[in-house]
Amino acid sequence: MSAMETTTALPKIISVDDHTVEPSDVWQNRLPKKYLDTGPRIVRAPLKEISFLGGRFKPVMGAPGDDGPLGDWWLYEGLQRPLTRLDTAVGYSRDEIKLEVITYEQMRPGSYDVPQRLADMDVNHVQSAVCFPTFPRFCGQTFTEAKDHELGLLCVQAYNDWMVEEWCGPDAQGRLIPLTLIPLWDAELAAAEVRRNAARGVRAVAFSEIPPHLGLPSVHSDDWDPFLAACDETGTVISMHIGSSSRMPSTSADAPPAVGSTITFANCCFSMVDWLMSGKFERFPNLKVMYAEGQIGWIPYILERADVVWEENRGWGGVADKVHRPPSEIFTEHVYGCFFDDAFGLKNLDAIGVGNVLYETDYPHSDSTWPKSREVGEAQMGHLDADVVERIVRGNAIDLLGLTPDGLWGGPK
Repeated sequence: MSAMETTTALPKIISVDDHTVEPSDVWQNRLPKKYLDTGPRIVRAPLKEISFLGGRFKPVMGAPGDDGPLGDWWLYEGLQRPLTRLDTAVGYSRDEIKLEVITYEQMRPGSYDVPQRLADMDVNHVQSAVCFPTFPRFCGQTFTEAKDHELGLLCVQAYNDWMVEEWCGPDAQGRLIPLTLIPLWDAELAAAEVRRNAARGVRAVAFSEIPPHLGLPSVHSDDWDPFLAACDETGTVISMHIGSSSRMPSTSADAPPAVGSTITFANCCFSMVDWLMSGKFERFPNLKVMYAEGQIGWIPYILERADVVWEENRGWGGVADKVHRPPSEIFTEHVYGCFFDDAFGLKNLDAIGVGNVLYETDYPHSDSTWPKSREVGEAQMGHLDADVVERIVRGNAIDLLGLTPDGLWGGPK
């Protein structure tokens, strides 16, 4: 009997890592008038040149009338950032997906339109989804790097208001689960924003997997404690997407993108060791972190190694006074790995923990399993018992994100 014949059909998916392409008016509709000329806005312009080497994305916008393919570009202070096919690739064959600029008309409408997104979720056997940003980048780095932090804070708040009130608003029928941003440059302001959104039912916030790559303090410092305390008190899950440190793993400045794509999990690996050795989970016992698109196959060895280091080297390793249990035990209570295509990890599920694994579809990115996430899941999870599959595909997400028993967001409180 084949693996597919030994299991029930995959239950409706709750994807903890999808993406939204923000509509062009998100900030123009919400910022004070004095900021409309410097805040985020869309223009259509030609591309002069573009590259993505060594993990660095470098687009150059042409002047009006120049030759070159037209694309829609976000302008913000001095930033010029185009929409690209890598932002939204679903609906195109793998061979058609190239590093190129596009317009809103050249993307699948489900990338930015709520009813169309729900329709695409239906096609993909997805009930509910958490969506990371595109223009702000995965944890709001765009606003952190800006010169005017007064405007940056307004941009963060405007995004969060749009996320809660429109993207996850009534038209979403509870099927889109809000993920909000914080002003990363100020932990006190970040804490206030966590509490502001938690008061209206938000239970997930984006954060950087390796903050020092952004010029920010590490999790080993006390600088983030106000933010961590707010997450601990409100039950807000810290969600870290690969690339949320603005530095994708690579090996050299001229390494092709395929090198970085192969080792994208590395940042999650480094980050998880940081958190497990930081002592923060002992100081903030309700804190939980989630790694989006990091896959899970690497986790068992890292936990094994971390336990060995803690057992044998904690005396001189700088953790004896703050990490009082084996890291693998801490992991079980506080850390969640997310995957969409990881047969090896699923074969080693016992070494990770059924309760620490979440499913995702990565819509609308080029890696997405859309529109066949159900088939991929059934093929890779066919050897697992039905109750285990249910936990991975939806049950763990319901518990972690405080969803209704039916897997929906309850809406603003």
